[in-house]
Amino acid sequence: MNWKKVVSALLVGTMVMSMAACGSDTTSSSNGTEKGGEAKGDEKLVVWTLANDLIDFGERFQEQTGVQVETVVIEPADYPTKVQTALLAGETEPDIIVGEPQMLEDFYDAGFFANLDDLGAKDYEGQIVDYVWEVGQDADGIQRAISYQITPAGIYYRRDIAQEVFGTDDPDEIGKLFADYDTILETAETLKAAGYRIFASDAEINYFSGDSAWVIDGKLNVDQARLDYMDLCIDLYQKDLTAYAAQWATPWYQAMAGEVPVLSAELQWGDWTEDEEGNVGLNIWDEENFNENVSNYTDETTQVFAFGLPAWGVLTMRDHVGDTSGKWGVCAGPSYGFGGGTYIGISSQSKRQETAWEFVKFCTLNEDTANWWIEYSEGDTVSLISALEAHKDDANEVYGGQKLYSFWLEQAEGIDYSKVTRYDKGIGDAWGEAISAIKTGEKSKDDAIAEFYDKVEATYPELTVER
Repeated sequence: MNWKKVVSALLVGTMVMSMAACGSDTTSSSNGTEKGGEAKGDEKLVVWTLANDLIDFGERFQEQTGVQVETVVIEPADYPTKVQTALLAGETEPDIIVGEPQMLEDFYDAGFFANLDDLGAKDYEGQIVDYVWEVGQDADGIQRAISYQITPAGIYYRRDIAQEVFGTDDPDEIGKLFADYDTILETAETLKAAGYRIFASDAEINYFSGDSAWVIDGKLNVDQARLDYMDLCIDLYQKDLTAYAAQWATPWYQAMAGEVPVLSAELQWGDWTEDEEGNVGLNIWDEENFNENVSNYTDETTQVFAFGLPAWGVLTMRDHVGDTSGKWGVCAGPSYGFGGGTYIGISSQSKRQETAWEFVKFCTLNEDTANWWIEYSEGDTVSLISALEAHKDDANEVYGGQKLYSFWLEQAEGIDYSKVTRYDKGIGDAWGEAISAIKTGEKSKDDAIAEFYDKVEATYPELTVER
């Protein structure tokens, strides 16, 4: 084991990932006994994952092959450390490990993922959407992991509001309203004048927060697009153009279904405990608390026009749109972006690599599995091109009959993965903290950006930072 690479992997243990698409707070397992056939003579596979999805894939694989699949779902914050500990100790289980894009480079460098090219992965090149195939390769171009999903980002918008305010709900025309940051601000002001808010929160454009790499040739890159994105977020907040509903909080989900309270930052982040007079603070993360107490704090409501989410947002929206089902559409944002995705590979320590490869292929390269998953998941967007093309004319009724698989494939083809680096989450989070400090008046723009540079220098001393 190359210990220089292992030290690199240790950075992964500090990552806290947003796994709204596929994460879990529990540890689960699938241990059925139904027999079908045999796969390379092995009777068992152990899968460690961040995604509940793989419980379902494991059960289906077990039914069809007779191989027992034990699937353990681990909390995102704990997952990197658990994998690291097991593999550095030479444990032969798990057989299957996974990662999100921001984790993979460190995992590859540490030697955690087996070489899939040795097992025949090159035979399948061209069958998976390009950027997904590329994410699964290490710095030497060796295939280490494959995802069953594509996760390009889009703007989810209310068709009925679009018709009322802009006279059209056509995705191409609405996409023009989100063509760049200046246009987005104009769109937001037009919507407010009509009694609406463009977004639930000022974080909705995060997946389109700059069309360049944070690090180029070992040097921090803060280009004009990053500064323009910062200015947009500040304007959306300070000009009262959103519903101030923090992402993933109760009012954010409620905004998908219609009317939602407009909350100040002070209300959202207030004291949730009961004071001496029996007044209870407003907890936006506790649905029961929020619903019981919000009327005590505000009677102002609005309806939200749009959300910015990757393709898996189709499932999030589906579960929360309520009576607005059928009134939604999806259009392109100001740049190509993506978020998340579960990449499946084989532990380099596994003694069942042939059977594990059959599992990886079953989840990612099998058209029957892809067709089953599209139906079973009720709308997830697979990465297998043949399945996407077979479903290109599928109409999604939640989105007014829009053919979303064609749209997502088109967006995925525009993703340039060369702009993605292992530093993106840490630097992006620090940039987000700077934006928050400026928009709330906590710091001046100059001071907040200076602190951002300080954090990057302290966290990543190997990078060159020019202010």
